Amino acid sequence: MNIAIVLAGGKGTRMGATSEPKQFTEVNDKPIIIHTLESFETHEDIQAIAVVCLKEWKDNIKELIEKYELKKVMWIAEGGTTRQESVRNGLKAISSEVQGEDIVLIHDGARPLVSHKIITDNIAKAKEFGAVNTVIAATDTIVQSKDGNVITEVPVRKELFMAQTPQSFKFQVISQAHDFAVKNSVEDATDDCQLVFRLSGQVYLVQGDKLNLKITTKEDLAILEALIKMRSS
Repeated sequence: MNIAIVLAGGKGTRMGATSEPKQFTEVNDKPIIIHTLESFETHEDIQAIAVVCLKEWKDNIKELIEKYELKKVMWIAEGGTTRQESVRNGLKAISSEVQGEDIVLIHDGARPLVSHKIITDNIAKAKEFGAVNTVIAATDTIVQSKDGNVITEVPVRKELFMAQTPQSFKFQVISQAHDFAVKNSVEDATDDCQLVFRLSGQVYLVQGDKLNLKITTKEDLAILEALIKMRSS
């Protein structure tokens, strides 16, 4: 079985003053989170979806799932105080229904333009390697500064990639990584691949897409609106 865990627990603070989390912002008469969920709902190799969201927005998610007739959403889990905790809650929610070799795709709810090709490639590579991350090559030179004022290092650009989601794993791999984190009081991981690394696990790369952008700022929202209008026309 292939299961998507969609993280919709962010508050969207970088979007500025707003009465709702960014994933509920409507674009082309549809909330961003629904655009995202439909990408997985319509993929023939996804059997089930879990949504992780803030407690106070669970009823809203339920209403949207019914309104847009999403049949594959089987769980709505409560988000945590960190991304790591939210993923762990999602894994707990699905744990009684999955086997160790099943594939779990962990995806940002604010990445609504994830393509079917990216999802397909994630499933195939996760089955083969156990752990994969969607990435695109860095096109700009990246500089490192330890104090924010002076360049301390210029890494080799061809070795650098920009991480996206989904990040996909065999269930047993990502479960063991989160269990290890809990036992060792690791609470600062910004993505799940970091937790797999801590277990000395290898994470392979899946080619992403520039259009698979994460909606974080008002500028991102404007780009998304333009892209969806182009697609619909």
